[in-house]
Amino acid sequence: MTGNRAVVVGGGLAGVTAALELADAGLRVTLLEGRPRLGGLAFSFKRGELTVDNGQHVYLRCCTAYRWFLDRVGGAALAPLQDRLDVPVLDVAHPGGPRLGRLRRTALPVPLHLASSLARYPHLSLAERASVARAALALRALDPADPALDGLDFETWLARYGQSPRAIEALWDLVGIATLNATADQTSLALAAMVFKTGLLSEPGAADIGWARVPLGDLHDALARKALDAAGVRTEVRTRVTAISRDAQGDWRVDTEGDSLTADAVVLAVPQREAHGLLPHGALADPDKLLDIGTAPILNVHVVYDRKVLKQPFFAALGTPVQWVFDRTDASGLTDGGQYLALSQSAAQDHIDEPVSVLRAAYLPELERLLPAARGAKVRDFFVTRERTATFAPTPGVGRLRPGARTDAPGLYLAGAWTATGWPATMESAVRSGQAAAHAALAALGRHRENPPLGSAGATPSRSSA
Repeated sequence: MTGNRAVVVGGGLAGVTAALELADAGLRVTLLEGRPRLGGLAFSFKRGELTVDNGQHVYLRCCTAYRWFLDRVGGAALAPLQDRLDVPVLDVAHPGGPRLGRLRRTALPVPLHLASSLARYPHLSLAERASVARAALALRALDPADPALDGLDFETWLARYGQSPRAIEALWDLVGIATLNATADQTSLALAAMVFKTGLLSEPGAADIGWARVPLGDLHDALARKALDAAGVRTEVRTRVTAISRDAQGDWRVDTEGDSLTADAVVLAVPQREAHGLLPHGALADPDKLLDIGTAPILNVHVVYDRKVLKQPFFAALGTPVQWVFDRTDASGLTDGGQYLALSQSAAQDHIDEPVSVLRAAYLPELERLLPAARGAKVRDFFVTRERTATFAPTPGVGRLRPGARTDAPGLYLAGAWTATGWPATMESAVRSGQAAAHAALAALGRHRENPPLGSAGATPSRSSA
């Protein structure tokens, strides 16, 4: 038979998604991954008795594609959503002492679902809260697909609508840094509008937060591998692709360090720089645009205490270098009465290369400021994980650099959170890109999916990693 062979290069969420979609449509699929595991940059590893995620990843109820992925691999129950958005926000720099506020929603329609929370939000003045409401209404009127928005930065737009530096710090950047991995001044207005419109201004429950209660490797590697096996996908890890080309018969040829495969369709689901190195001549009109897509780092600080110091599952912080703190005790397998906290530090350009000793001296006192119970606790372990190219940088103008799923070479497709999904670099974007690449390949082969999954590319979202 012809038109039934596909090779997917890359075993992150984009590649796994593409492989599942192609196999579900009846193709014979081979998935090639250079690492010894699947999951891309959302993975786990062992540290002694602990199972550690390389970084804290969350998703929102509006992340319809990633929710489809969880369902597809049988992991939805292992990464549940909040019943309703509820984010504790602790400001330790308030003149009157530490002050706790909350961002939470009601069941009222948009935008009234956040009105009560905003009216009580103690980290902004009454005038700042009113200005935030006005800016939110103006944001709701923007079209994230408008190319003009891509060239503007979010901070300039916020200032135009009366947002004070405090309002940007305590609300807009509180959300934006975590979801976009950049501060407002370094963020495309198009991507910021997409995040805030979709997550906070589309429907009442859109921003309800979900996260894995098990190690990410259980979801993105173990369960994903099981689903791929059940779908008939041949999965090869520790297999690095060295070249992609056409053979004499016009088929695609994918060379690895020890073998060659032929295919009717190839999905290249690797980071943009790696994709640039593998693209055959003529696949993109200007392939060097891929090299112009910048990257942004995320630093994760891991602290294991000898006792419980945090009662809530997570919180966000103001007035401190600490951004978001999550309790990972149960997920890590820690069972001896201690507590394991993970600090997720996005837009970490200034600290990503700091020695562990410097980071320890900086972050442990900050945790004691935030958590009084930590002041008398013993630190059993302190370590960091660094993802220097965690996401693409959402800077103004990045939209014109992101390619779509189709290339100029028939049968070759691109996937990855950095492609033109309309979303920032999140798990949602990765899954959407895998769906888009698979559906484009199937359409070209005359194998249209009868029932595209919820969240397929082009669908109106109802949000990463972060």
